Amino acid sequence: MIILRLDRVMADRKISLNELSEKVGVSNVNLSKLKTGKVSAVRFSTLNAICKVLRCQPGDILEFIDDDTET
Repeated sequence: MIILRLDRVMADRKISLNELSEKVGVSNVNLSKLKTGKVSAVRFSTLNAICKVLRCQPGDILEFIDDDTET
């Protein structure tokens, strides 16, 4: 399972959804869906723009959790 950590990175950088939306060139609605994990795909161009604005690596935003491991 892929977990999106965009909200955490945005909070660390003290940037609002509106500001990120303007700088990345993606609508508030689409960024909000990305932030809340309600998307099934992310374009590399969008991920690139987000990382450029937030000065982070894709791994700061995306996290893999193996949901098939037995407990």
